[in-house]
Amino acid sequence: MADWGPVVIATVLFVLLAPGFIVMIPGSGRFVEFGFSKMASTGIPVLVHTVIYFVLVTILLVAVGVHIYAG
Repeated sequence: MADWGPVVIATVLFVLLAPGFIVMIPGSGRFVEFGFSKMASTGIPVLVHTVIYFVLVTILLVAVGVHIYAG
């Protein structure tokens, strides 16, 4: 049986945490910008979203141990 938990969690978080898709920290004009922004981000928002992604993936996959089995 294949464990699809890591694949699903990583894909969903990657899509949701793309800078500018839902939220951008830090934003271009304010600290936090919500909604679909121009999808134009500099290096700092990318770094912040990368750290948030890494922390959430680590918590969900290692500490909580999310598993989805197919088959």
